[in-house]
Amino acid sequence: MTTNLQLYYAPGACSFVPHTLLETAGAAYEPRMVKLHKRENDEPPFRAVNPRGQVPVLVHGSEVITQIVAIVSYLDALFPEQNFLPREALARTRAMELLAWMNNTVHPTFTHVFMPFKYSDDAGAQEQLRQFNAGQYRKLLEELQGIVIGTGAASGGWLGGPSFGPLDAYALTLTRWGSMAGIDPEGLAALWPYVQRVASVPSVARVVERERLKLNLYAPPLG
Repeated sequence: MTTNLQLYYAPGACSFVPHTLLETAGAAYEPRMVKLHKRENDEPPFRAVNPRGQVPVLVHGSEVITQIVAIVSYLDALFPEQNFLPREALARTRAMELLAWMNNTVHPTFTHVFMPFKYSDDAGAQEQLRQFNAGQYRKLLEELQGIVIGTGAASGGWLGGPSFGPLDAYALTLTRWGSMAGIDPEGLAALWPYVQRVASVPSVARVVERERLKLNLYAPPLG
C-alpha cells in the first residue's frame, strides 16, 4: 500500500475525481480539506503548497502535483492494478481525450456560470455571462449524455472501459454542477441514472459522505 500521500481537496470541486481514485485504490492517504468559501485557498499556508491557489493538489513525499489531468495520470501509474485508464494505446488516448474535454471545455463553461466575476467586474456583464453559459452548459451535458450512451456506460459499463475511473467521477461532478446552474438532472434520462450508479460505487459513496454532497441541487424557478 502506497503511503505518504496527501490530497488537498474542496468539497464538491473537481478534486472529487482524485479523491475517489485514492479511495478506490485503498491508498493510505491524508485528505486535507480546503474551504474555498472561506478563501482558504488564498491564505499563505495553502499558497505555500500551490502558489496558484487551486485544488486539487496531490503531495507524494516531496513531490507536489497540481492540475487534475496530471494527477489522474500519476495515480493511474501509481496504482496500475486499478485500471483507472485503459492500457491499450488508442483506448487510453480516447480516455485522455475525453478527460481533457471535461477539464478544458465543460469545466470552464460552468466557471462562467458559477464565478462570472472572474471574467468581468461589471454586474450586467456578469449576469449575461451567467445566463449565456448556463445555456451552453446544458448543451454540453446533453453531449455528455450522448457519450454515456455511446460508450455503453448507460447500460452498465463505465466511460473509460470495464472499470470505474476518473471519467465517471468527473461526469458525476459535472452533472451535479449542472443542477447548480439550473439544469434539472432528472431531465437527462440516460445521464442521471448513470450518475446515480456512479454514486453508489462504495468508494465514491464514501467520498460523497466525507464531502457531504447532495447530488441534485436543482431548485425549480419561483413562479
